[in-house]
Amino acid sequence: MINIYNEEEINIIKESGHITYMCHQHLKKMLRPGVTTKEIDDEAGKFIRSQGGIPSCLGYEGYPANICISINEEVVHGIASDEVTLKEGDIVTLDICTLYKGYHSDSAWSYPVGHINKEKEHLMYHTEKALYTGLKELKAGAKLGNASARIEQYAKRHGLGVVRELVGHGVGHELHEAPDVPNYGKYNTGIELKAGMVIAVEPMLTAGKRYVALLDDDWTIVTEDGHPAAHFEHTVVIREDGYEILTGEWKKLAKEQKIEVEGTVIEVTHEIYKVELDNKIIVTAHVSGKIRIHTIRILPGDRVTVEMSPTDLTHGIIKFRK
Repeated sequence: MINIYNEEEINIIKESGHITYMCHQHLKKMLRPGVTTKEIDDEAGKFIRSQGGIPSCLGYEGYPANICISINEEVVHGIASDEVTLKEGDIVTLDICTLYKGYHSDSAWSYPVGHINKEKEHLMYHTEKALYTGLKELKAGAKLGNASARIEQYAKRHGLGVVRELVGHGVGHELHEAPDVPNYGKYNTGIELKAGMVIAVEPMLTAGKRYVALLDDDWTIVTEDGHPAAHFEHTVVIREDGYEILTGEWKKLAKEQKIEVEGTVIEVTHEIYKVELDNKIIVTAHVSGKIRIHTIRILPGDRVTVEMSPTDLTHGIIKFRK
C-alpha cells in the first residue's frame, strides 16, 4: 500500500527533514583529512538527538551506526569505524535519516575531502544534476517512471553507471515504504503519482561500470571495478503542480539568500569551472542560463562574479564575466 499523507503529517515530515538537513550542514564542517568516520557518526547521533530526533538508521534491521558513511568506491551503507580515516582526495557520502514525532526523513549527499580529481568532480557534479533532473518530472498525475527515465538518460549521457540493485523509496511512517523509485526506466510507465505521496529520490551513480558487490560486513555495497560512486537524495512530497523538497531545498535557499563574490577562473573541465575567489578560497561553479544562451565563452584567467548561497560556500553560479 502506498500512503497518502495529509498536510499535518507532511509538516511533521518537513520538521524531521529540517533536522536531517541541519545535520548535513553541521557534519560537512568536519569533513577534512584525519577525521575518523566514527567521530562523524558520533557527532551525527548527538546532533539529531539534540534536536529532538532519533537516528533512524541505528538498529534498522540490525544496522550498527547512527548514519551511513560511504567513501569512494563504497556506494551505500558504509559503517562508521575508528579504523577508517578520511584522506585528502576522498569523496564521502553521508546518508542521514531522522525519526521525529513518529515520522522519518531521508537525505544523502556526497562531499569532497580537500581537493579531488577530475573523475570525482565529474561524478559528483552530474549525480547531483541527475537528482534535480529527475525531480522535475514529479507532479500529481504523472507516471513515476518518467523521473526514473530522466535520471537514467542524464546519467548515461554523461558517461556514468546507474546502479540497478539500489532504488529510492516511499518514506514517512516507516523509513522504507512503497513505492520503489528506481533510477532507470521508461517514460509513461510505473504508478500514477498522487498529491500527498512522500518519496525519497536518490540517484546512486558510478564513474565506471554499474555493477556492485556486498562486503563481508553484510552492509557495505561497493562498485565491483573499484571506481568511485556518488549519491544524492532528497525526501519530497508530490503536489498537484509539482513537488516540494522536505529535507532542505538548497537551491531554493540559494535563490532567497544570495551573495555575490568576485574571483578568477583557474580551471575549466566539462563545463565545470574552478574559481579562485579574492579571499583565496577555491569554489566549483557552473555558468548561468543567461551566459549559456548568449554563448559567452569563459576561459582560465577571466574575472567573473559568482553567486552563492550562504549555506553552501563551496559551489556557485557564474553570473557575469568582467
